Order: sequence, then structure tokens, then C-alpha cells
Amino acid sequence: MPTKMLNFSTAQFLLSAPALRHCPPDQGNEVAFAGRSNAGKSSALNAITGRNALARTSKTPGRTQAINFFALDEARRLVDLPGYGYAKVPEAMKKAWQKEMSNYLGKRHSLRGLVLVMDVRHPLTDYDLSMLGFCAERGLAVHVLLTKADKLKHGAAKNALLAVRRELADYPGELGVQLFSALKKSGIDEVRAVLTAWLGEGAAEAS
Repeated sequence: MPTKMLNFSTAQFLLSAPALRHCPPDQGNEVAFAGRSNAGKSSALNAITGRNALARTSKTPGRTQAINFFALDEARRLVDLPGYGYAKVPEAMKKAWQKEMSNYLGKRHSLRGLVLVMDVRHPLTDYDLSMLGFCAERGLAVHVLLTKADKLKHGAAKNALLAVRRELADYPGELGVQLFSALKKSGIDEVRAVLTAWLGEGAAEAS
């Protein structure tokens, strides 16, 4: 039988955790979103859930400065990790963020997978490759969202997708790559299907 899509429109802000010890109880299933601060991570979360103001978006990259949890129901959560590589903050704060992200990714038992958000025009930065290496060591499933696909013509976007897939062909774990546009609402069903598989199918269909 086909898997019934989770209803992502039920997403509600749960809490903002500055450190691992402040996170919700480590039970149930959750999927985290990570990426450079200007890659469109918050916009992707809003598009996937159909909630335009769920995740905080800003014209100033790097505004997500904690681990933000959004509950779909009592057992399933989406997690917005601090953006990396761009935020104009003191170096000590960047190191503190990196430490907490490493703690979360390395120690969180309820984490089922990571959605890695990259601007389709600037994919596979050193930060992205470091994150992929960390996930490979942990055996964590990864799904790459190549965002802002609307900024490229169809042929160029498709070529970028194929290039990233070739580059990551030897990734040792579960890995998917897709084009995505929050503006054009394209690629949403594809990533929702991945999230549903990771989080477990729901009782209600997605709106």
C-alpha cells in the first residue's frame, strides 16, 4: 500500500534551544534542516509546511542562532539548525554554534535524517562537504535540497542537479538530491515524501 503523506501544515513552533541540554526529550522522530545562512533554509521550511511565517526569514543571513524545534504532532518534529558560513557574528559565537550543532547531530537519538539546503547556484561549499562528511561518519541519511532553482533556466538547473549527483555518487550512506524553489513551490511533494518516509507515515493526508 502507498505511504500516506504526513500533514505538514500542522507544524507548530515548539521551542528554541541554545544548547543540546535545552532540547525537547530525545524521543520520537525528528528531521533536521541545515545549510549556509543564505541558502534559503527558513523559506524551504515554510514552503514545505505551507506556513509562511513558521520559520523566521530575514534579509540578513544568520538570524537563526539556536536549534529551533517545530512539532508536527507529539511524536514528530522538524528542526531548524543555525545557518553556517555567512553570519556576521563574533568568531567565538560561531565556534559555540558549531559545537552545539556537532553535539546535536552526534548525540541526538531521535534524529532520523538531515535535509542539507544548498543554493543551486553555489552548491557543495567547504561547509557543505564538511557537513556531509560528518553525516557519513554517523551513518545519517541526507537529502540535499538545491534551492532557488527559479533563479536558473530549466536546462542550467538540470545540469546543476546532475553535477551534484555525480559529485556525491560515492556517498557511503542514504542520499538524495533534488531541485527546489520556495518561490515557485516546486519540489515540495518530493521532499515531503522523503520526510514522511523518515518520520513515519501519518494518519492524515498533507494539505
